[in-house]
Amino acid sequence: MSTLSYVNVFARDIEALSAFYSQLFGFPEIEAIRSPIFRGLDTGKSCLGFNAHDAYEMLHLAEHADSRGVKFLLNIDVDSPQEVDRLVPVAQAQGATLVKPPYKTYYNWYQAVLLDPEQNVFRINHML
Repeated sequence: MSTLSYVNVFARDIEALSAFYSQLFGFPEIEAIRSPIFRGLDTGKSCLGFNAHDAYEMLHLAEHADSRGVKFLLNIDVDSPQEVDRLVPVAQAQGATLVKPPYKTYYNWYQAVLLDPEQNVFRINHML
């Protein structure tokens, strides 16, 4: 069976953006794979990677480097609805923008939608 190993995010500032997610959710950095153009965080089930824009060339993605729009959606699951509520203002204090306050979805999740400091979309979720 295939499994998700990483979700990688292209970031203008890999240190600041990886620190944002590390501090907000307590994900430790995987220091053994740190490089000048990469930071990785252990989420417990998979990993979250942050690539500097220099990686576009390395991956032959240079023609896509200036693309606009939402290219991915990070979903971070937490232990309770109260944890969703607790983390939203913490995220905002660290530079996130609240797009949609915590709410119960039609598929019975409790979640909030935010933009990280580089305007990438992420959700904080709890499956009810």
